[in-house]
Amino acid sequence: MSGAIEKFDNKAVYLDTAPLIYYLEENASHINYLDQLFKKNEVGEFIFYTSVVTIAEVLTLPIRQGNLALADQYQYFLSETETLKLIPVNITIARLAADLRAKYGIRMPDAIYLATALEIKADWFLTNDIALKKIKELNVITLAHG
Repeated sequence: MSGAIEKFDNKAVYLDTAPLIYYLEENASHINYLDQLFKKNEVGEFIFYTSVVTIAEVLTLPIRQGNLALADQYQYFLSETETLKLIPVNITIARLAADLRAKYGIRMPDAIYLATALEIKADWFLTNDIALKKIKELNVITLAHG
């Protein structure tokens, strides 16, 4: 995966929820790679983009578990990181999401994320969901398989 880090230089990278969760919760399987990647992002070598819907998705489990400190950490990271841009859902993204759901049979959150990446013309879609590699309209890269 180390070669993939250079792929992101000067690119727009859509950040799916799993890599974000793995990074903030220091997932042992992925933390070395993600530390390198997020450091490059932090110094502005590339920009992460994600949907505002990501906030709702990543906060749900910590709130359900009563871990408000973790929920606050996610919200702060998503709203205050200068090299991560939150993209609101608009009519164009909603229509693209519907098109993707109809074409690929994917879940609504995934459709919104993919549609957002298409709308902002992301160079890469970083996920850990191998099933999303079937999306032909985007360059989908997974943590495990590049």
